[in-house]
Amino acid sequence: MLPLFICKDCFLRAFSKKWVILILAIVLLLSTTCGIVFIKTPYFFEYHLRICDRFLDRVCYSDRNVILIFFERTGGCALLVALALAGGFHPVCLLLPLAVLVYRSYTFGGTLAILFSVYEFPGAVVALLLYIPIHLLTDGLLLIAAGLSFSRAFRFSFCAGELRELLSDFLVLLLLCALVCLAEMILLLVLFHPLGNLL
Repeated sequence: MLPLFICKDCFLRAFSKKWVILILAIVLLLSTTCGIVFIKTPYFFEYHLRICDRFLDRVCYSDRNVILIFFERTGGCALLVALALAGGFHPVCLLLPLAVLVYRSYTFGGTLAILFSVYEFPGAVVALLLYIPIHLLTDGLLLIAAGLSFSRAFRFSFCAGELRELLSDFLVLLLLCALVCLAEMILLLVLFHPLGNLL
């Protein structure tokens, strides 16, 4: 019962200021749109093309062990969650979760444009079956982390209770990120990787 209570408490605090979540969601949508619109700019096109190539080579069609990919992706998510939660230390630090969300949504839009326009049907399959659902789930967790930071930043003090709450939030979101990455690993194994890559 205690873990469920901790999760519920985390989510209640994240959504205590629903207008913040709504504004951040709108920012995500606008950044994604900008990523799609500005993809024709040569520099941004090359940048997003490299991101797509790396994702396809190192994640989708890699010969590497899928368990190794799972740990790498979970570690990356953990870093992003930590940065998003670090915004709760002080109002000025709120730029951190905002920067994480804007960057991820902007590259999300650009990467989608590349997958559909450059890689065409194979890219669309990767986008629809793997990239979009996993990315949106991860962004949802980062949105919750940002919501926690906005609810904490104006009252945070370095006392044992606040630090314990911060650690609890991090562990809850890390567990959820690990579940998302586990789902990604299963999708990779079923759709893109041979069964031998499990070993």
